[in-house]
Amino acid sequence: MKAPLPIVEGVGPSCQWLPAGPWKTVIAFFKEQYTHVNAETWTARMAKGQVVDELGRHIDSETAYRVGACIFYYRELENEGAVPFVEQVLYEDEDILVADKPHFLPVIPTGRFLHETLLVRLRKQGKPEDLVPVHRLDRGTAGVVLFSVNPRTRGHYTSLFRNRKIRKVYEALVPTVEGSNFSTTRRSRIVRGEPFFRMKEVAGEANSETHINYLSNLGSITRYQLVPVTGRKHQLRLHLAALGIPVVNDKLYPAMTSTDNDDFSNPLKLLAKSISFRDPLTGQQHYFESGVKL
Repeated sequence: MKAPLPIVEGVGPSCQWLPAGPWKTVIAFFKEQYTHVNAETWTARMAKGQVVDELGRHIDSETAYRVGACIFYYRELENEGAVPFVEQVLYEDEDILVADKPHFLPVIPTGRFLHETLLVRLRKQGKPEDLVPVHRLDRGTAGVVLFSVNPRTRGHYTSLFRNRKIRKVYEALVPTVEGSNFSTTRRSRIVRGEPFFRMKEVAGEANSETHINYLSNLGSITRYQLVPVTGRKHQLRLHLAALGIPVVNDKLYPAMTSTDNDDFSNPLKLLAKSISFRDPLTGQQHYFESGVKL
């Protein structure tokens, strides 16, 4: 669905489908579902015409609740912290853009990040409003991200990931332990864990696979190459932790530590080193490599 609100300063509107429920008005739903945003803020957004339905009709404090409606609105953040690292554009044509993402920068707006995201930064640099990431990297992971520029050809590039016709190569630094100079393939079943943003391995048919190749011993640190066959959330981090060699500076695996504050001097030592694929439109063989060093 095309958003009825424009992109402003690189930021597109968020949207919320209205489920079945007891709410009499739209604002009653938003007050209950978004408890961190007070009623005065919603009223002010509505007064500025920043809350509309899927047909572009303005929503106000009296608008009746309608199951199945899609409400578009602009999200606002106070005191959004700056990420002191710069992204690079590696390649761009009429269909795709390839960016080199730094550590700590989310790919898209989420949670406490809005303007300090790769997508919004690129739009603010004058890149097309139709820019959309074809895949994602964790905020803590640096490296190569592929974007679609042209909505008409986007499906050709998303199908590369769906049909496993794109090769992604990662590098990771892990603590050196006895015997940590091996290469292996890790297959496991990964499901959502607790809290909701962590994943876990469970018994059952494998739904994830990673080729793990030893590269070099750097003393107290060992460097590995990781080639994922599947793309489960946190797959690489979880697989290395399960092998007893968690990624250096990982705050989620194998055990969760404080994630409240970013320590920019100690990034997660995980890098999306390269992606390669045959262009589904031109037949050209593409290879893009990150300039970030672990």
